[in-house]
Parts: sequence; C-alpha cells; structure tokens
Amino acid sequence: MEFSVVITTYNRRNLLQRAIHSALNQTIQCEVVVADDCSSDDTQDYVTNLCAAFQSASNSRKVLGREYSAPRASRLVYHRNEVNKGHAATVNAGVLKASGDWIKFLDDDDYLDPHCLEEMAKAIALCPSAAICSSIAAQVNEMEVELSRTPQLGPGLAFYTPQTDLHYGMLLELLPLGTPVQVSTRRDAFLQSGGWNSEFDANCDDIDSWIRIAQFGDAIFLNQCLAYRTIWSGAYNQKFSLQKRLDTNISIKKKIYNLVTEKHRSKLPAFKDIESYLKLHWTLVALKQRKIQDFLYMLSPTIFSFNAWRLLLTAVLFRQNYHNNSDICKFVLIEL
Repeated sequence: MEFSVVITTYNRRNLLQRAIHSALNQTIQCEVVVADDCSSDDTQDYVTNLCAAFQSASNSRKVLGREYSAPRASRLVYHRNEVNKGHAATVNAGVLKASGDWIKFLDDDDYLDPHCLEEMAKAIALCPSAAICSSIAAQVNEMEVELSRTPQLGPGLAFYTPQTDLHYGMLLELLPLGTPVQVSTRRDAFLQSGGWNSEFDANCDDIDSWIRIAQFGDAIFLNQCLAYRTIWSGAYNQKFSLQKRLDTNISIKKKIYNLVTEKHRSKLPAFKDIESYLKLHWTLVALKQRKIQDFLYMLSPTIFSFNAWRLLLTAVLFRQNYHNNSDICKFVLIEL
C-alpha cells in the first residue's frame, strides 16, 4: 500500500509551506503532490525550487536547509492549473497526478500529525475492503492553539463500518466522515466515483465526494488525533452565506437519502422532516453567530416542528455520547 498526499493550494504560500513539511515529515514514505490552482503569488517559485532541491538531496534528509527526522517522500510532484479552476477541479487534477493507491487529502491551511499515514496504513491493512478512512482532527487557530477536537466515534482505537450502514449513518449524522484533512480514500474508488464536483466548490465538495466513494467499500474510523484543521476567517467556506450553506446541505442530504440501503429504509424519517431539521439547525446557527439578518431571512415555521426538534436533539445527544452509541450502527473493532 502506498500513499499520495495531495495538497491543494491557491495564493497561500506561507501556509502551504507548513502543509508540505507535515507531509514530508511522515513516519512512512509517501508521495507528495502539490496541486496549485494557478496562484499569482510566489507559490510556483517556492514549490519548483523545493522540487529541485528535493531531487538533488535524494540521499539526504535535508532539503532547503530544513532537516527532516522522518523518511522523506518517495516523490515530490508539482502540478499547476493553466487557469484558475476552483478547489474541486484542483483536487481532481492532483489525484490524476498521484501514483499511490491511497490518497490523503490536505488543504494548504491544514497540516498532519507525523504518524497520520502510518496509523491509517495499519488499519487499512487489516480491512482490505475499506474505501475510505477518517481520523479525529484538532481544530486550531492561526497560532496553532487547539480550540477543540472532533468527537471520538465508537469504542477503541479503530473500527470499521460496513458499506451497507454508511449512508444511513451519514444521513442521521451518526458517522461524520470529516473534512479533507481527516480523510484518505482508495484512489480507484475516488476515480470510479467521478472525483470532486465543482457544483459544490469549497462548499461541501468533500462531503459530496465521500457520499459517492462510500458506494465502493467500507469505512474505517480512527479514534486518534492525526490531523489539524485551521479555523480562521480566510477559510474558503467562510465566503458562503448561511442561506447558501443551508441550500447545499439540503441538496447533500437528498443525495444521501436516496443511497440508503434497503436494510435501513424502514427506519428512515420522512425527508421533509430532515429538511425541517436542517432549516432549524441553520436558523439557530445564524442566531448563535448574531447574524440577525440571516436569522430573520431563514426563520420559518420549522421552528415549531416537533420532528425537526427531535432530530436536532438526537444529533446533539449522539455527539455528546459517541462512545456509548455503538449499537446505532454496528461497529467492528480493529485491533491495532
């Protein structure tokens, strides 16, 4: 099994440097692919110089004056779009340049724990039917101070969930697969799924992809913090209004709803109740963020829907008690 870390970037050379270093410092060898969406800053010069230095220092752990304690990547590849194409298209271009049979996604403002790929590789080796693997992520601010962590999911260090349970778990938010920094996927499953869809560019383009990849195999969840996601005002998804994010969420949930296997169909709530729950959730988000104009715009009779509140409370309680809820979707422990 070989990993390719695909790093997408656009005009963030300083942040990109940290992401690249985190990939080069993995405790197992990997390929690193930098996919540049036609940056207008000095990204191209920086990465091409790094590639040249990387080649000339093939027998050393020192590149451009920086010492790496771990085995360096087997290959460093740079791809640059001829024109700006957006986040989703840049991910696709990076995966096409990659040669590994597993793809580890990484945005330029995030970074990896040195053991990330090693721990994922251990779990994947025990579950050859897996198509997707996700870990816990720490959410950090611009100074790399930890703010929070994504919750533990199920018991033990690692477990897998069969493909037949995935879409049901995703629909009811029992199995959040995570953001790109948390996730790796089998390259062939990624390609079979059609890659990332520019219709959702930087606004659930990752979740839309996980939905389709989940049709091609099981999922592995690691209860280890192996990734760091930066929460800051420059994040791509901050440019979307709450109403736009709500509309996208409804579209995404509809896709998942249609893919739930027959095994779980009898337990599904009506989709109109799921839609009401989403409207309630985003209305409350607007209120919490004190975006009064958005709150008033999204305010609707859903705030009086019993089923919407029931789904909201179920999701909240589940997130607070992940380790006690392994009976909702049958988790199979992986002994690492």
